[in-house]
Amino acid sequence: MDRRYFLSVGGVLLATASPLALADEKKSNGVRPTPTPTPAPTPSPGTGKPRVIVIGGGMAGATVAKYLRLWGNGIAVTLIERESSYVSNIMSSLVLSGQRTMSSLTYNYSKLTSAYGVTVIKSDIQEIDTTGLRVKLADGSYLSADRIVVAPGIDFEDVPGLGTSTRMPHAWKAGPQTTLLASQLAALQPNQNVILTIPLSPYRCPPGPYERACLIGDWLKAKKPGSKLTVLDANAVIQAEADNFTKAFAMHGITYVPYAEIVSVDPASSVMKVTIRDTTPGGAETITDHYASVVNLIPRQKAGKLIADAGLNNSADGRFANVNPLSYESTAKPKIHVIGDAAATGQPKAGHIANQEAKVCADAIVRAFTGPAPGLAPDPAPVTNSACYSTITMTQASWLTAVYQYDSILKKMAVAPVPGIAASVGWSTGNFSQMNTWFNALMADSFA
Repeated sequence: MDRRYFLSVGGVLLATASPLALADEKKSNGVRPTPTPTPAPTPSPGTGKPRVIVIGGGMAGATVAKYLRLWGNGIAVTLIERESSYVSNIMSSLVLSGQRTMSSLTYNYSKLTSAYGVTVIKSDIQEIDTTGLRVKLADGSYLSADRIVVAPGIDFEDVPGLGTSTRMPHAWKAGPQTTLLASQLAALQPNQNVILTIPLSPYRCPPGPYERACLIGDWLKAKKPGSKLTVLDANAVIQAEADNFTKAFAMHGITYVPYAEIVSVDPASSVMKVTIRDTTPGGAETITDHYASVVNLIPRQKAGKLIADAGLNNSADGRFANVNPLSYESTAKPKIHVIGDAAATGQPKAGHIANQEAKVCADAIVRAFTGPAPGLAPDPAPVTNSACYSTITMTQASWLTAVYQYDSILKKMAVAPVPGIAASVGWSTGNFSQMNTWFNALMADSFA
């Protein structure tokens, strides 16, 4: 299996949809150098296989487990995940409008086992021993490895006043909160209003909250006459596709409030309250209360708890894990790799990027187990692609793509000079159809 095919922006994911194909057309111009690593040999009898433990079965974890086995047939891979299946965050906003079901977004790990030989263990993790390279499972037993890949996704910071209330669901991890928010919207009465909050960047999926706002705005017009949506954004500006979302917000009658830092919330009353501070530079600090019958409260985000517990949360603000983007090896602990939303890399936190990071990581680990110690160095110039679609209405979508390459001076992934970032001008039903094709291809690639 030729890894060059998968480590480029090309391949199955890019042949199916316009933003992806656009990026793929550029790949012959020298922007995307691709490696030609030697596959890992099957160890000689008696030597034992190199062992890799993957923690977390989301987009990043499932993909790296698959490709470690695909490219490194001599590597024993164990995936540890607490759930029996994964529910995709991508496309989950369509559950809110009744256009998708949760089951249509649910994927299991059976093919990783049957087709690729990945050992899957359903368990929580009590501890990651980063020195001894061991993982302690929920039953107290230990598994040892030669490398550990940690892909725990995101966790959420506390919001003052929220406590344990579920009346303001984030629905930013697809699952019970998605179903809850859908039921709250369905129960909304005419002329009752909705609030959606957006945390300071970085957060999972830069265009995601704006996409959700557009979908809810369009749905409210069709299903809940007189109801309005207010978007309270802690950021100074719309974080992705600003032109498309600005026009779409105006079309849907959405009230957009930037510099809206949440001070506290009150979920107890029938009309819930969100109190914000205006953080406009140079402006007078003002505190304002906003009220709504449904509040989609998306808190500020950080890496999953395992990252802090293992001492891997060494980004400047302590929220994420710094890694070497050539291999995704932690800069805090050797032979521990962190991929997906938990890593700080200079790339957006998104499912497509998680898939790409996993392949770069898998390639680097396979190289490390190849040939005489210490093995081959990682590819010195990896290139990744971030692509997504955004539902602007219930039948139309826009698209966005960005290509990243390794910056050897900054030692992080940066937007490639060519083709860089591209977005659709406006939105269309054709894009909506292609969105489904792209999604199906991405999930098939990640979950085998």
